[in-house]
Amino acid sequence: MDSQSLTPKAIKEELDRYVIGQDEAKKAVAIALRNRWRRLNIKDESLREDIIPKNILMIGPTGCGKTEIARKLAKLTQSPFIKVEATKFTEIGYVGRDVEQIIRDLIEVAINLEKKKIRDRFIDEAKENAEEVVLKSLLGDNPSEETKEKFRSMLRDNQLNDKEVEIALDQKSNPFQSLDIPGMPGAQMGMINMNDIFGKGLKNKKKTKIKIGEAYEPLIQEEIEKIAEKQNVIQNAIKSVQESGIVFIDEIDKIAPNSERRGGDVSREGVQRDLLPLIEGTVVSTKYGTIETNHILFIASGAFHQSKPSDLLPELQGRLPVRVRLNALTKEDFIRILKETDNSLTKQYKSLFETENINLIFDDEAIEEIANLTEKINKEVENIGARRLQTIFEKILEKLSFEANLQENKNETVDKNWVTDAIKSEIKPSDEKKFIL
Repeated sequence: MDSQSLTPKAIKEELDRYVIGQDEAKKAVAIALRNRWRRLNIKDESLREDIIPKNILMIGPTGCGKTEIARKLAKLTQSPFIKVEATKFTEIGYVGRDVEQIIRDLIEVAINLEKKKIRDRFIDEAKENAEEVVLKSLLGDNPSEETKEKFRSMLRDNQLNDKEVEIALDQKSNPFQSLDIPGMPGAQMGMINMNDIFGKGLKNKKKTKIKIGEAYEPLIQEEIEKIAEKQNVIQNAIKSVQESGIVFIDEIDKIAPNSERRGGDVSREGVQRDLLPLIEGTVVSTKYGTIETNHILFIASGAFHQSKPSDLLPELQGRLPVRVRLNALTKEDFIRILKETDNSLTKQYKSLFETENINLIFDDEAIEEIANLTEKINKEVENIGARRLQTIFEKILEKLSFEANLQENKNETVDKNWVTDAIKSEIKPSDEKKFIL
């Protein structure tokens, strides 16, 4: 699906395939994404630069789909995406990761995305070049065309996979590949690539005896790297981060101080202060060059059980103007999650058991009972949302999974009785609030 056809309605429909309910959150992220396309199509350059993304704050309990919405959104648009936990960062000056590391990690994600695109586009060319390297090592510099074609045919039929050849390959463990420069901001930032300073002359190539079958992948990877150098991968990745990067900051409520919790609040507020320029727009230095964060979309999320959004610094609240509240999931939502979503848990377990020649069937009453138990346990113990389904499925299918042995084809139907029998031993009737699940 290209960017032009990604209308807010189309984006929401695509998200509906994976996330049940939470329509308000889906609409908010769909509009935010479409506004990026609108901004890039404005002809007035000075106006285009002044239009900043409307960052989003998602408020809702764990397991209700916050992270999944952001992840599927990034996959849908092929945008550089990174999910970080707000609690993993410390204020600049303290030991630990500073918030600028988010952008350094995001550029690495973008570079890998660009390389994947190049691999998909140039894989045939890379395979041909790798083939030529192998043929040269087998036949020397001037073989006859007939001999070359004969060996090429044998190569493609995998007849020479076990034959050893001597090929010069890049050695991954180069002790001079990078040096850590003390005193530079961010531990990762300190890694200076010596190849970038002295050119490609330091590449550590070494002739290695290797089987042809094992040589293909590293050779193809080398060819892809050569093509990538010509395709301006770094520049394209930086542009991609600046124009379409998405940063998902989870657990942002954990860095909000409140009156009930004592200790560590200075560091938490420090992380908030460090996030301010990053979200508003600043320039971050990386080993690939500087990156402007003005047009990166930030989506923050938190449960806000022990704090509230107003406990965040006012300046940070202002940088997250779009507020979306996600609802706790109900029994009906769990039924739809198990029946309607692409790659649902029921489909996953069916596929897993098919490898053991077991045809697993879930009847409607079983799915309804699973949903009912999930809702009940979430209410009475701790609401962990749809993640509770995984716990219950593992318990229900534990015995079948342990005894599966590939010996015979058979059908297994999971019904309501199966579910209640598997779960009842985990629920103590005398004190229903104490579930092992």
